[in-house]
Amino acid sequence: MVDNNSRRKLVDYIKKNLKKNYPLATLTVALINQGYTRPIIDEAAREAIKELALEAPIIKDKPEIEHEIITDEPVVEKQSFWKKIAGWFGK
Repeated sequence: MVDNNSRRKLVDYIKKNLKKNYPLATLTVALINQGYTRPIIDEAAREAIKELALEAPIIKDKPEIEHEIITDEPVVEKQSFWKKIAGWFGK
């Protein structure tokens, strides 16, 4: 088993590298190559992800999305298919 100090270092290592956008699968392979066992890595990864989730800011307001169409050409409304057909027969 891994003592608490080594486990803490492993959790911090995983957190640091997840913040750098390394995939968890890549970190797992690297740690297995360093001699850690899969269950120890998985446990440390779960704890690191929990800690990162607690550090994440809580978004309370929904962002307001604004958009505008910027063009020099006039906006032309398209007629529906049925209005086009009615136009052909109305002439």
